[in-house]
Amino acid sequence: MPRKKPTYPRLTEREEEIMKQLWSVGPMTVRELVQTYPEPRPHVNTVSTTVRILEEKGYVAHDDEAAPFHYYAVAEASQFARPGLSNIIQTYFNNSYKSVVSAFVEDEKLTVDELREIIDIIEQQKRQ
Repeated sequence: MPRKKPTYPRLTEREEEIMKQLWSVGPMTVRELVQTYPEPRPHVNTVSTTVRILEEKGYVAHDDEAAPFHYYAVAEASQFARPGLSNIIQTYFNNSYKSVVSAFVEDEKLTVDELREIIDIIEQQKRQ
């Protein structure tokens, strides 16, 4: 049986900003994280507190060897995207995944070839 990935509660807006930076840039110190914000930047103590909260929750870890600490994301971005996507589908598409795909096709965001690839993926999943 495949191992189930851990589930995480929703992130606060501030936590999400930090996670996005760690996912896109990679390991950073708190001061480097502060520099990624547009002006007016949050205070270094605010970012430091949020990073420590994320670490306590298990989203982030740090390298003990480096001083100052370099923090990195432990959780994968995809683990946060799926619950948010499900919520959007439920709220705006009456919980119909077919309606979502139809909207993408109507807006020309999905091609016939891409739809065929999706069907192939579904068929492969069913065979496993």
